[in-house]
Amino acid sequence: MDYQPVVVQKHPRPTSAKHNPESRYWRQFKHPVFVKEYAPVTSIHFSPSKPHRYAVTAATRVQIYAPRTQKITKTISRFKDIARSGCIRGDGKLVVAGDDTGLIQVFDINSRAILRTLDSHKQPVHVTKFSSLDHTQILSCSDDTTVKLWDVPSQSPIVTFTNHSDYVRSGQVSTSNPHLILTGSYDTTVRLFDSRTGECEMMMGGNDIASGSRSAGPVEQVLLFPSGTVALSSAGPILRVWDLVAGGRCTRALSNHQKTITSLAFDPNASRLLTGGLDHMVKVYDVSTYKVVHTMRYPAPILCLALSPDETHIAAGMSDGTLSVRRRQPKASEATASDSPFSAAALRAGTFESFLGGAIPTIGQGRVKSKVKSKPIGDVDELRIESKRKKRLKEYDRLLKSFKYSAALDSVLRKQVPPATTFSLVQELIHRDGLRSALSGRDDVLLEPILRLLLKHVTDPRFGEMVCDIASLVIDMYAAVLGQSPLIDSLFLRLRKKVALELRFQRELVKTKGALDMVFASVALAVV
Repeated sequence: MDYQPVVVQKHPRPTSAKHNPESRYWRQFKHPVFVKEYAPVTSIHFSPSKPHRYAVTAATRVQIYAPRTQKITKTISRFKDIARSGCIRGDGKLVVAGDDTGLIQVFDINSRAILRTLDSHKQPVHVTKFSSLDHTQILSCSDDTTVKLWDVPSQSPIVTFTNHSDYVRSGQVSTSNPHLILTGSYDTTVRLFDSRTGECEMMMGGNDIASGSRSAGPVEQVLLFPSGTVALSSAGPILRVWDLVAGGRCTRALSNHQKTITSLAFDPNASRLLTGGLDHMVKVYDVSTYKVVHTMRYPAPILCLALSPDETHIAAGMSDGTLSVRRRQPKASEATASDSPFSAAALRAGTFESFLGGAIPTIGQGRVKSKVKSKPIGDVDELRIESKRKKRLKEYDRLLKSFKYSAALDSVLRKQVPPATTFSLVQELIHRDGLRSALSGRDDVLLEPILRLLLKHVTDPRFGEMVCDIASLVIDMYAAVLGQSPLIDSLFLRLRKKVALELRFQRELVKTKGALDMVFASVALAVV
């Protein structure tokens, strides 16, 4: 039977949030570019089509930026008042924007010519968006409490919804059904409209006690999942999740911001949700658990937020007129994957593990390669003997194999050896009944590293029990020669003092736990 190497035990260690894979991915968005505008940046929208230019709305103009250079390529300033909600159509050819006079204008993104003018609202229009499924339709939401769906060629509204009783500051056309419209208003309600019936199909929030959100506050933003079955809304610092299939029931209410949430955005796969607020923070949620997986801090209150479709840019507009763009350099594999069915998020999550035929694809330069071993070339009846290279044993394994227990223990007492390896070897010596043999016959020079190891890890919960066993054995073996070496005597005294301090600390912990149990028990009785 071949020699079995020592198995090094792996102990779970608490990992910092900034070092987990999720946080490492979002920390790749760095090298922020700051652009100073003359007024607060109220809207940012990335073009769904390449090269994913983005429209930034601030003051009386909408500016089109190039994502690679962060330079302005077009400036649209044909507004009589403050511009709102500049949005680029899915094909990247048109831009729509409203203003505080109630006027909605459609521009050619290249010539900046006004192609259509939609004039029906009587108060500022804060939302103008193209329908993602029907490029000839535009959604508009106004402070005059109305929501309109426009037909661009005829410049006339298809349907007008008047169910809201206060400013309508957010809205979206469903990406799975062009007839469904989700809106949020300062009347504290979130409503789902159907353009075919012209009626409000569902109301959430407000004074609807069944929804569990009585007096929720003005709704700042709404967002609809691509599936069209779940909606999100923000009112103040609270993020709410609504189950549309269950009749608009509030399933979650999250409070991770200190101030009002002003913007909501999905990543391209809708697996992560980004929220920006007036507390200068952007938080990233995993939508499967709605836990915050990463947080980004900005220098000013955030008014708008957008993530590019290729996941390379995060743009945020702030109340002091600052536009911040964080960039991530995509890997070569992600660049080729953008044209394939494998998304960057899927590659990041590592979800593709098995495919038909057992081949695991890897993204190569310009094409997908498959890790399938080619069949050996040769005669069918030919026998091929594979040469297996034996793994080289580590030094302590070679010494253990030769039953040199003392030398094996000395080999893992060096500074560069991790403690998990050292104590795994000690455990192996205990199983072999060779620990006493490895510790015996040592002078003060050879005993010193053992005592320093015990002194260092006696309070470590991973190794504390084993340290106590080793210390008992060392004291039993060398108690008779104490007093002959000042260094060894001082190490024993330090070990005794450290054990006494740890016992005192544990007693205090037990007292504190008992006091807390009494407090919790009294609170539970008071509640009952």
